[in-house]
Amino acid sequence: MAALFDELGGFAAVSRIVSDFYDRVLDSDILAPYFDDVDMRRLVDHQTKFIASMLGGPASYSNEALRQIHARLNIDRAAFDAMKEQLGASLLAHGVSPRDVTNVIADIEARAGYVITRN
Repeated sequence: MAALFDELGGFAAVSRIVSDFYDRVLDSDILAPYFDDVDMRRLVDHQTKFIASMLGGPASYSNEALRQIHARLNIDRAAFDAMKEQLGASLLAHGVSPRDVTNVIADIEARAGYVITRN
């Protein structure tokens, strides 16, 4: 995956992917309510680093940090799955191969237990 981060163009490309992702998220009836009163600039910055790490970039987030960040958000499986769908669409729209998208989404799914806080 490290080559994927570099292949896509580093942080600048990941930032474009994340911006596209949040455009999609904010248009989603399921996901948009989670972002009321959120500083989107700050969130895009953090998410860019997180997605960069998923693509093999230099940033990294621990599972415990993911748990702490999402603990108060009351996220359910439907919202988590909708997020994965929007992320996959954004990755594909920016030239990430279907195989690599599948790998990134699998990495995200592996962290579901740290993000989903409501049954």
